[in-house]
Amino acid sequence: MRELKFWQVDAFTQEPFKGNPAAVFILEEELDDDLMQLIAIEMNLSETAFILLRENKNPLLRWFTPMYEIDLCGHATIASSEVYFSHVDRDTDKVVFDTKYVGPIEVNKCDQAYTMSFPLREGEEVNVNSIPKYILDSLSSSKPIYAAKSRDLMLVYDNEDSILEMKPDFNKLLECDEFIIVTAKSSNSKYDFISRFFCAAEGILEDPVTGSAHSTLAPYWAKQLNKTNMLAYQASKRGGELRLEMKADHVNITGYAVKLIEGCMSL
Repeated sequence: MRELKFWQVDAFTQEPFKGNPAAVFILEEELDDDLMQLIAIEMNLSETAFILLRENKNPLLRWFTPMYEIDLCGHATIASSEVYFSHVDRDTDKVVFDTKYVGPIEVNKCDQAYTMSFPLREGEEVNVNSIPKYILDSLSSSKPIYAAKSRDLMLVYDNEDSILEMKPDFNKLLECDEFIIVTAKSSNSKYDFISRFFCAAEGILEDPVTGSAHSTLAPYWAKQLNKTNMLAYQASKRGGELRLEMKADHVNITGYAVKLIEGCMSL
């Protein structure tokens, strides 16, 4: 019988039961993809991360939703960093994770926070009127003032209340295969902008905190606000904060993490 150690970590928060939870498995040998997918289904979280330790190589980090392997996941990278620095290498404050789809991701630890370097995904402007009406109507009676498409469809609204009061019709959004970001400038002086993230057709109605979405949000708001350092808030029920630093070809995303569960899976 094989035993796999795992941890459940809340990312982008300093408080338990907030932020975004992810499961993290440390692997000393490869698992086949089908087994990792089954484990992700069993864990039943938005993402389960697997860190494969490799001799004389960077650890390999992969992320699975309950439905499929995803190319990039911010909160599960923060969660993986918390586990790596706590249980694999306590004597370092830097790790470079190799990934399957997006190249190396560097993570630095500083004062119990983790800063990860993510690729930029600047969206291409989309005519708001070209977006299917059922998508916009499913989100809000207000109409976005701007839209752009990267991996995600980003919809910008003219005020924070439109985001906070949004009550999506997820039955209708199940017909939409887009990852949807909704965002607005924050009226709270603490934050620069707020956002929410919906992906109903992928089995996650609303993602609590989505680091990878900020690969698109950060360059947009950096230009709008003329700032390179920003504090963002993802306004889900659990909520989470992300500190952002824009660079020429990437964005540094900083967040905290809290370990809640440690266990062992017997296979």
